[in-house]
Amino acid sequence: MNILIALSFLGGLTLLLAFLIFIANRFLYVYEDPRIDKVNELLPQANCGACGYPGCRPFAEALVGGEVLPGKCTVSSEEGRMSIAQYLGVGLGNEEKKVARLACAGGKNVATKKANYWGLETCQAAALVSGGGKSCFWGCLGFGDCERVCDFDAISMDRFGIPLVDASKCTACGDCVDVCPKDLFSLQPLSNRLWVACKNLEKGEAVLEECEVGCTACGKCAMDAPQLIEMKNNLPVIEYGKGPQKPEAIDRCPTGSIVWWAEDSQFVKGKESKKVIRVGER
Repeated sequence: MNILIALSFLGGLTLLLAFLIFIANRFLYVYEDPRIDKVNELLPQANCGACGYPGCRPFAEALVGGEVLPGKCTVSSEEGRMSIAQYLGVGLGNEEKKVARLACAGGKNVATKKANYWGLETCQAAALVSGGGKSCFWGCLGFGDCERVCDFDAISMDRFGIPLVDASKCTACGDCVDVCPKDLFSLQPLSNRLWVACKNLEKGEAVLEECEVGCTACGKCAMDAPQLIEMKNNLPVIEYGKGPQKPEAIDRCPTGSIVWWAEDSQFVKGKESKKVIRVGER
């Protein structure tokens, strides 16, 4: 008798739970457009955040919801973006690719040291000790925090301790921007070819005692491109939207601290910039 009562109780409880699950599924079910899965498959799965969304899946949801256009994903190939546009029946959209650029060119061969640093070999740790060992307080410390934090192998350190960014691999995720204690990285559209590769706020020839390629605030670039460049705090500031960018603006820079990024993602210095011949560590 007790067994029958127990079985009846369990049977009734099972039916009750099944009914509650049915009700919950009926009234709490959230519909998800099946196109989201397809669009997500067509995305590169970089999950870099360059599109402004935390990953490819949220971006796919935004695409299907009509919030953005496929061109917003600058990491995907042109074919990939076109496939998404055709699948959803929307326009491609246009979003210029961005890359990380470094506002420093002062490697070990051209920048002097004021002290030797011994400790944890990271830029963030070194920066806590009087700003690091470089004479230039604003310069890159060269321990490669940016290289280690980049999940896309877009950053490598050259032999003089300066990060090199591979534009073809850079997704503009911003991790290098966040990790640099000197705030030297920024995300720039590829069309911003005129670039100041220095953040030294000092002025005059004394700058060259700390770094051969530092900006001395001579102002020649601002004279040659007054509609585009203005001197602020002893550094040229480029207002990209105020006029056409021309490589002539770098021609008279004596140190090569303002450069022109060529189509092959290699920077070019001006005609009057001093050649760097030192190959050893200063």
